[in-house]
Amino acid sequence: MITCEGLVKIYKSDELEVVALQGLNLHVSEGEMMAIIGNSGSGKSTLLNILGGLDRPSAGSVGVGPWDLLKISDEQLVSYKRDTVGFIWQNNARNLLPYLTALENVEMPMMFSSKLDRAYAKQLLEWVGLKDRMHNKLHQLSGGEQQRVAIAISLSNRPKLLLADEPTGSVDTRTSDLIMDIFRRLNRELGITIVIVTHDLSLASKVDRVVAIRDGLTSTEFIKRNPNLDDDFEAGASQGNVHEEYVVVDRVGRLQIPKAYLSALQITDKASMEFDGERIIISPPKSLEG
Repeated sequence: MITCEGLVKIYKSDELEVVALQGLNLHVSEGEMMAIIGNSGSGKSTLLNILGGLDRPSAGSVGVGPWDLLKISDEQLVSYKRDTVGFIWQNNARNLLPYLTALENVEMPMMFSSKLDRAYAKQLLEWVGLKDRMHNKLHQLSGGEQQRVAIAISLSNRPKLLLADEPTGSVDTRTSDLIMDIFRRLNRELGITIVIVTHDLSLASKVDRVVAIRDGLTSTEFIKRNPNLDDDFEAGASQGNVHEEYVVVDRVGRLQIPKAYLSALQITDKASMEFDGERIIISPPKSLEG
């Protein structure tokens, strides 16, 4: 569903040039539900904006389904954003129109595409648990309910890809669990591909794969040992470490070693590397040992 190869994004101003993505590689299968994590400034939101058609890549390649987002025209980009991708922001003010009811908010994107379907809009609000709240305006809904309206809006034009930027960042733990359960159900029942950007590591138990981004590059992946494990948040947490951690190796053999490992070994700018026939062993330079 998503293929990024050597993806680069450079922001330029009169006096400053910032490289937000430095040759990032990422592959997401159709129907997958995965998360992207990273510290502030790591490039994760930049990646999501490019996938959502909100920003243009500078170089490399990035494809979503049949769309080439590096070469796409402005006219095609409108069709892409209307028909292929749904987007959820952490800030509800970017998702919702306050003077409309929940139902009218869900219907609005349909009207822009001349595909108004009130029955489907009502069904979406039922799916997110707002059957009895669809005629309420925003000031009558809690923050968690507003975020669930935002999920329904993102699905209004039946997208194949759902992108969520910190969707649980402004709600309590109970509501966060509820929202993640909604994502999982939509993923299973509709087969929609879901990519969630977050800094919350506890969400790992709710997805099958977590990709960590550092300094504009994919650094490590966490893949669930058994994707069929119980998805209940508490049950997943009680099973301990249910994800295997992998270091991502790009096409030319580069990898990012977790900073904690480097600090523990006091490795800074250089390291020794040996191959013992079965394993690659990375250690401090000989002069630093002891």
